[in-house]
Amino acid sequence: LMESGKKPLIITQNPKMQKILETAKQIATTDCNVIITGESGTGKELLARYIHYNSLRADGPFVAINCGVFSEELLANELFGHEKGAFTGATTTKKGLIEIADKGTLFLDEITEMSLSMQAKLLRVIQEKEFLRLGGTTPIKVDVRFIAATNKDLKTLVKEGKFREDLYYRLCVVSLELPPLSERKEDIPLLAYYFLKKYS
Repeated sequence: LMESGKKPLIITQNPKMQKILETAKQIATTDCNVIITGESGTGKELLARYIHYNSLRADGPFVAINCGVFSEELLANELFGHEKGAFTGATTTKKGLIEIADKGTLFLDEITEMSLSMQAKLLRVIQEKEFLRLGGTTPIKVDVRFIAATNKDLKTLVKEGKFREDLYYRLCVVSLELPPLSERKEDIPLLAYYFLKKYS
């Protein structure tokens, strides 16, 4: 999967990949939440962009965050934002990514790295379509489509109690699994030609 400017350009002649793209295009306009699985480097974020730019939200923002690179406190601040004075150093009000993604799509990469307490907060946003900034008292309404991605087996994590079952079912309205390049070798010459043309 490649990206050309903002809109993703997806290069493939692999039947499995073509079927995934066909499904992605069909569900793009339904506004349902999606989970994308696959090994690291298979293009999960680009597929999420593909869904966004083929949806009725295409003119809205596409916002991406990697849940695995933040501590719980920092992730909460990134997602929900904060009010001025919410904590030491909060000298201004900050919008969170959920608010920034209003009328668009929020892509949550490495969703399984999110703590159970953060999962509960995210579940509430999905259910209630509103949230509070850190230190805030007034609920903020949002209209966001959620696309989550992981390279782990979510069903196993649910069974082990490491991922909330209710959040899993809220997010996994549709599940798409991307094959690694080793399973779509016929795409290697296409990709090689694309890179040669792009960089020559």
